[in-house]
Amino acid sequence: MLCTARTIAAAALAMLIATPAWSQDAGFYLGASIGQSKAKDTCDDSGAISCDDTDTAWKIFAGYQFNRHFAVEAGYTDLGEVSLSAASGTSSVRGTIGLSAFELMAVGSFPVADRFSLYGKLGLYRAETEQKLQVTLGTLTVSDNKTEKNADLTFAFGARFDVTRNLGIRAEWQRYLNVGGGEIGEDDVDVLSVGVLWRF
Repeated sequence: MLCTARTIAAAALAMLIATPAWSQDAGFYLGASIGQSKAKDTCDDSGAISCDDTDTAWKIFAGYQFNRHFAVEAGYTDLGEVSLSAASGTSSVRGTIGLSAFELMAVGSFPVADRFSLYGKLGLYRAETEQKLQVTLGTLTVSDNKTEKNADLTFAFGARFDVTRNLGIRAEWQRYLNVGGGEIGEDDVDVLSVGVLWRF
């Protein structure tokens, strides 16, 4: 009986020590996510008859976990497009604004349960904004394309669930401040996504 009690106690202690170690392991990880982006003010400021400021967004990222509380992460995000159009008689205006960004962020994590963590991210992004505009006046059509780059802050909040020691799933909300700039204009862009990561 005493032997059985010791065995159970030893097994319980091993579980308490080993289970949190999943989130303590240092090392590299890779991941990808997909979700929806929204440009907060573009459609409000455009005056266009038709404007769509939401689109599919996706991201690939890589990071290094130093300990259970801190990591650094780099990624590339395709933020999708904003589409605008207006027409009157034989005249029309159609345009798209495509957005993408590279980012470098610090990640702070707070383990809530054995496999579940909350986290926050803060860093910088470098974005490229590509505007394609087509204006039609009767039989005359004029196209104008512009590309601009800018950098600013980005931050995020999310939750992660570790399915196994190597595989994690996370849900995340992220904001990119003042994407665009110059003649194209500035706008905050929000992304709501789900993703997976793999630790090495």
